Amino acid sequence: MDEQDKSIGKRNTEHVVEVLDLTKRFGKFTAVNRISFEVCKGEVFGLLGANGAGKTTLIRMLCGLLRPTEGVARVVGYDVVHHPERVKFSIGYMSQKFSLYEDLTVAENIRFFGGIYGMKKKDLAKAGEAMIRKLRLEGVENRLIGTLPLGWKQRIAFSIAVLHRPGLVFLDEPTSGVDPVTRRQFWEMILETACEGFTIIVTTHYMDEAEYCDRIAIMTNGIIAGLDSPENLQNQFNVSSMEDLFWKITRERKTVDSITGI
Repeated sequence: MDEQDKSIGKRNTEHVVEVLDLTKRFGKFTAVNRISFEVCKGEVFGLLGANGAGKTTLIRMLCGLLRPTEGVARVVGYDVVHHPERVKFSIGYMSQKFSLYEDLTVAENIRFFGGIYGMKKKDLAKAGEAMIRKLRLEGVENRLIGTLPLGWKQRIAFSIAVLHRPGLVFLDEPTSGVDPVTRRQFWEMILETACEGFTIIVTTHYMDEAEYCDRIAIMTNGIIAGLDSPENLQNQFNVSSMEDLFWKITRERKTVDSITGI
């Protein structure tokens, strides 16, 4: 274990995610460039940025799916390089396509993903029944996912992602393609889940969704250009909205990059 790894390990009791100088290169292209941040237990942490900013590459590294080129990252106490499989079993994940099998029923999806996460049959049955009751899906268990409305699929996918009560939940642009009312309802569900003690990292390109997060990191060109609570960042950059904040940060970063030749 190197000195960076040791320094991070001393703080594991306080943080669910700890990242230090994390970098990913694909040949000569640097997708994520020396990123450092921490996520506290019970926090809703937002990753904001346009397509190509590096959000998905960062998430894939933190999920143990992509090996970093440099730097150190621990997720739920596990090093993403040395223990990627342990990371995978300790997290929940929901993508913008909802990670559900549309040719399986609701109940079959619950059993399938519960099995992937290593849940015991007794625990899975109990958790599945509780999930059906909470979502008021009694009588819908045997319907194919593909026949359900988009909003239902969204809520089911999120509930399955937290079914095994993971130490951290990743939501990768989970509200993409849904209407504003459904988005707001989904965020109510996210905040309710966070109040139960879950830690959540969510990526989005919707600026208004940042207001729901405890802290946000605004990514551009593979770096974090701003990191703090939405309110503090707006005060720091002297703007009155998240949209103005995003454009000011990204414009300033482009100016810096053009001057430095990055």
